[in-house]
Amino acid sequence: MIPCKPDHPFVYWATLSFAADLLDAGVRVYTYDNGFIHAKTIVVDGKAGSVGSANWDVRSFRLNFEANAFFYDAAVGEELKRRFIEDLALSTEVTPERYGRRSRRIRFKESVSRLFSPLG
Repeated sequence: MIPCKPDHPFVYWATLSFAADLLDAGVRVYTYDNGFIHAKTIVVDGKAGSVGSANWDVRSFRLNFEANAFFYDAAVGEELKRRFIEDLALSTEVTPERYGRRSRRIRFKESVSRLFSPLG
């Protein structure tokens, strides 16, 4: 789930450029349509996970001093799962077909933005 409303245009377009890789790998991608979402959340087996603002890259950990909290608690995992499902109702799935219908202008923005991405 990625924000539909970006906080920074280059980051937004670079993020969308990686959607094809995720879709090709069978990952379901959603855009959150109810404002901006910044938290990075993962729940594993309903009882362990992480919540925070850090992207999993060197910039977030070393330059921006962002942080995540890690937990091992079934109640917390269940609550985060419930909230994720609620957020899905406020999101639009990016299907391979929908992604393939992007305009040339959007594809150009993605390509240029991806050049500046540390993951590229």
